[in-house]
Amino acid sequence: MNDIIDIDCGSVIDGEKTLEQMGEDILDYCIKAASGEVIPKAVLLNQDDFIPWKRGVSL
Repeated sequence: MNDIIDIDCGSVIDGEKTLEQMGEDILDYCIKAASGEVIPKAVLLNQDDFIPWKRGVSL
């Protein structure tokens, strides 16, 4: 799903990177995205529907 995923965290599951290393990679990516050095896939695909909470009833 390279066309829609910005950061692949599978290397943590595979044991190739530690959680801390992946955290550093994510921070680096966020800084690059914020500075305009990279363009996130959602922006490229014009997907602005991120919702940080659940839709509907939650118990």
